[in-house]
Amino acid sequence: MSESRQVLVLHLATGGEPLVFAVSTRAGKSLLPRLSVLMGSGGVETTELEDGTSVAINFAHVASAHFDEFPAHARVYGTPRKGTGFGG
Repeated sequence: MSESRQVLVLHLATGGEPLVFAVSTRAGKSLLPRLSVLMGSGGVETTELEDGTSVAINFAHVASAHFDEFPAHARVYGTPRKGTGFGG
């Protein structure tokens, strides 16, 4: 059984492919209960990604947002880079 990671999926109001961010565990726990408030207010939120970087999201441009699970091997925004070879 493969591992999975928690991701934030954003569907923009302008359409197109959704944006998928691998959020850190801490950021996911913080953002999840506030997601509906951010969507309702159109607020801007800066959140930490799994690779240690951060992203600022303007929820005024987001039509829908939800958390989902992605396989650990899938590459999305914020996925930590792994080295090549057996070391990593």
